Amino acid sequence: MKQIVASDFDGTLTTKDTLIEFIRYACGTGAFVKGFLRYAHLLVLMKFGLYPNWKAKQKMFAHFFEGMKIEDFDSLCQCFAHDNQHLLRPKGIEAIRQALDKGSEVLIVSASIDNWVRPFFNTKALGLCPFATEGTQEPSLCVVGTQIEIKDGLLTGRFLTKNCYGQEKANRILALYPNRSEYHLTAYGDSRGDKELLAFADESHYKPFR
Repeated sequence: MKQIVASDFDGTLTTKDTLIEFIRYACGTGAFVKGFLRYAHLLVLMKFGLYPNWKAKQKMFAHFFEGMKIEDFDSLCQCFAHDNQHLLRPKGIEAIRQALDKGSEVLIVSASIDNWVRPFFNTKALGLCPFATEGTQEPSLCVVGTQIEIKDGLLTGRFLTKNCYGQEKANRILALYPNRSEYHLTAYGDSRGDKELLAFADESHYKPFR
């Protein structure tokens, strides 16, 4: 039977939320604080379930990155991953490496934008190559994240896909592997955004790498 390992990224494989860290890295602490304060009321409502998670996240993302050239954004993503390898949890990366060594197919299933998640794993230093993008046939390691909309080479500030959070994580796995009875799924997560992913798995681990 095919073995698939699906892991959340932020908090599970990292020590911090990379959305916050990426905005601070790309825009500076001052701009980050001003933007955060502007949308703080929405973030509070989101925490209490009174405002959609995806909408608050999209508003924040658009505030900082709408209109940016995709080439510039991707360059920032590459530099961010290169400069922030210390955010990765060693035990988590070792678990991913061992899964690949055993021939398992690994999915990094994240609500974060896949443009900056992917470069964390596309590195020979971690020994996690070969690397594949979502939709590739039988990838060894694939990042399944929230994708952003691009028009005329510019970021629109909107999401192209649903925010990869909650039930959407299980849905995205099913889109890639629809025959659920044909594989054994092991899942790692650390928050309520991973609840459905962990319930969907045959074997689940909550906060396993701390």
